Amino acid sequence: MTPEDPEETQPLLGPPGGSAPRGRRVFLAAFAAALGPLSFGFALGYSSPAIPSLQRAAPPAPRLDDAAASWFGAVVTLGAAAGGVLGGWLVDRAGRKLSLLLCSVPFVAGFAVITAAQDVWMLLGGRLLTGLACGVASLVAPVYISEIAYPAVRGLLGSCVQLMVVVGILLAYLAGWVLEWRWLAVLGCVPPSLMLLLMCFMPETPRFLLTQHRRQEAMAALRFLWGSEQGWEDPPIGAEQSFHLALLRQPGIYKPFVIGVSLMAFQQLSGVNAVMFYAETIFEEAKFKDSSLASVIVGVIQVLFTAVAALIMDRAGRRLLLVLSGVVMVFSTSAFGAYFKLTQGGPGNSSHVALSAPVSAQPVDASVGLAWLAVGSMCLFIAGFAVGWGPIPWLLMSEIFPLHVKGVATGICVLTNWLMAFLVTKEFSSLMEVLRPYGAFWLASAFCIFSVLFTLFCVPETKGKTLEQITAHFEGR
Repeated sequence: MTPEDPEETQPLLGPPGGSAPRGRRVFLAAFAAALGPLSFGFALGYSSPAIPSLQRAAPPAPRLDDAAASWFGAVVTLGAAAGGVLGGWLVDRAGRKLSLLLCSVPFVAGFAVITAAQDVWMLLGGRLLTGLACGVASLVAPVYISEIAYPAVRGLLGSCVQLMVVVGILLAYLAGWVLEWRWLAVLGCVPPSLMLLLMCFMPETPRFLLTQHRRQEAMAALRFLWGSEQGWEDPPIGAEQSFHLALLRQPGIYKPFVIGVSLMAFQQLSGVNAVMFYAETIFEEAKFKDSSLASVIVGVIQVLFTAVAALIMDRAGRRLLLVLSGVVMVFSTSAFGAYFKLTQGGPGNSSHVALSAPVSAQPVDASVGLAWLAVGSMCLFIAGFAVGWGPIPWLLMSEIFPLHVKGVATGICVLTNWLMAFLVTKEFSSLMEVLRPYGAFWLASAFCIFSVLFTLFCVPETKGKTLEQITAHFEGR
């Protein structure tokens, strides 16, 4: 069957009776799957409270120097890049449900290795394992949720992936106030264990079951999730094709592929890692008594605005929120650059000035006032990112690819995201030396402008559409 065959674009699972399904178990299944992103958020946030504790550790406990601490934070992204490739392979062969069950194993094993660590290599090995699980979860959870959700709630449930990630990060920050690094790692075992337990009682996605010719199971899954089996159809034969490079000549494949990879690259080039890197130091300059509170404030802003995005996603649409988010990030990163230019500007200044000790010839009161400009810019940036460019690239990744190439295509998108995250995180200091801090943030502002233009001219609206209607759009029908 060719991609142009009309059967390719018929809905596999149309709304029963022509109206929106009313099943509530789809929310339970989405919550169970979203515990994977919660675990992945906790793993990302774990390094922030754990590194200071490990740097102060006395023998026989392992102790991190500056170089090891850098790798302790960054090695997760390398593991996640490998996990993206593994997840793309697993999701098409083992299925969506089993892939989620399997990714709980490296989560628990990684945190267990960290808990029992006797040297730095055990710490890094544990972080690599949790990173591998992060990569699998970041791919499989959005795919599972998008395939079980009906169009009226797919934006809401799909945005909950990013919401659970930022909740996991915030949980790690809060728990880090009261738990030392070993007990914090023990706590990290809880979300993936709960996901393993709950997912045992959830069904495989009906779409995957249909491609495997397991009709009775698909009907049972549909009744469980939506409360009805009416309105669904047999999967098109084309959905069983394996991916090969010749498929990239088809507009229904290469168009979503370019969009998915570009969205992931723009997400990481927006400057989000740079803003998060400087959060505590910026709060110190604004004379906050407890600058460690910065991480919690950042986490709360992320959670609140990601929740807002989830609630309005199916009304406002993806494109509008991406554009709004991009515009907010343009202004906030430009203001960041202005802050660094004003506080560190001057021909005699070094190109690599520590944020915690800047200020040129500014009076103390003026420097504090400028620091509040940085705090406001940071909060505005995080809010803008959380409303659009945080959740939506992951949501669109799970929506735009045809069923028969979804595993490979989403795997490449996740690999792109995590490799870009690693490169941006590791090379940001070098970029600061070359361009000066204000130049680095103005470069991020330029990338945000490109992201807005890319959204306006290349990204289609997917709200309210079935996955098959989205595929038909890319095929030009």
